[in-house]
Formats: sequence, C-alpha cells, structure tokens
Amino acid sequence: MDSHDLPPTITDSETLRQHYGAISGLAEKKVLNFLDPHARNFIALSPFHVLATAGGDGTADATPRGDAPGFVQVIDDRRLLVPDRIGNNRIDSFRNIMAHPGIGLLFFVPGVDETLRVNGRASVTTDPAILEAHAVQGKAPRAAMLVEVDEVFFHCGKALKRSRLWSPEVQIERSTFPTLGRIIADQTRVGTAEEADKRLEESYRTRLY
Repeated sequence: MDSHDLPPTITDSETLRQHYGAISGLAEKKVLNFLDPHARNFIALSPFHVLATAGGDGTADATPRGDAPGFVQVIDDRRLLVPDRIGNNRIDSFRNIMAHPGIGLLFFVPGVDETLRVNGRASVTTDPAILEAHAVQGKAPRAAMLVEVDEVFFHCGKALKRSRLWSPEVQIERSTFPTLGRIIADQTRVGTAEEADKRLEESYRTRLY
C-alpha cells in the first residue's frame, strides 16, 4: 500500500466503541485497584516485564525489564518498587516519568500464557537505604521506581497462544539473524561488527549488575 493512499481511520472513541461493540461485564469487573493475592503471586514468579511510559509531548516508549523472579517488590496492596539495574544511561523511561508519571506494566511468567497488567503512577527514588536493600552481587541499583497502583487485571492468553511464545519449536536458529554488534556497526558506521560484539559480550559478562 502506498503511503499516500492510507485508508480512513477512526478518530474518536465513540465511533471506536460502536465498531467493536460493548465491553463484556466480566472484562469490566476483573479490573481491581489493588494487588490481590493472585497478582502478588504472579509478580513474585515473574522475571520479566515491559514498562510503558509517555513523555510530556505525548511520545510513547516501551522497554523490557528483567531480573531474577520476584525482583519487583510488592510493598503493600497499592505499591510496588522496581530496582533499575545498570544500562546504557539513556534513561528514556525515567525522563518520561519526570514529565508524565502515568505508566503501564505488563508482567510475564515463563510457561504461563496469561499476563498481568498493572497501571499506575510512578516516581523515581535514589534513597540509599532502599537501593542497598535491592543490591545483587554486592551492587546496588542506581535508582528505583516506586509505583502507586491504580489498576490491576489479568490479561487472557490469546496473544501468547497465537504467537506460541513459550514453544521451543518456534525459536529461530540464532545464527540466522545478525548479532547486535553487526546491527550496531551497520546502523552507526562506527567500528566493526567484531569490535561491537566484543564490547557487548564483555558488558553481558561484567555489567549485568
């Protein structure tokens, strides 16, 4: 399809609702404003989530966050704490939170097709006592994200079932896709793929925490 021949789009929520029809009663009722025992248990088992944020200008960002299962601390029924491990210092998510505290979290548990969605408002802390309490291998995170929970609900597993995300049969042979070093070298024209891959391997080996 030519970019100049884009189809008409829906531009208001009322038309969108009419197109899809009424939301089911169960879908509405399942949304909680607190972390019940099932949500708490899922977060304790989860080694990975996606964090979605939006900047003051409306631009959006989504970033993967992972660590050992249970790395996200449930403080109480309405609050979470997420340590921020060492990265590339882009701090896209945290800069967005400074401008717009609303966030979304999507938690995954390997082998479970259902996911957990948590929406709320975030802030960033560098309190030494909090950071030291979440140290791994003797290294404390540089900051942590505090989340005030507004909405909590489980999402059905249709997307993961359709994608067969956890099925070994759909995994590609890694050698069929370029290494990140090759991609970075091609995109930036800085150095060689071999040099970039060596730096990445060293980072994976020594700078996970």
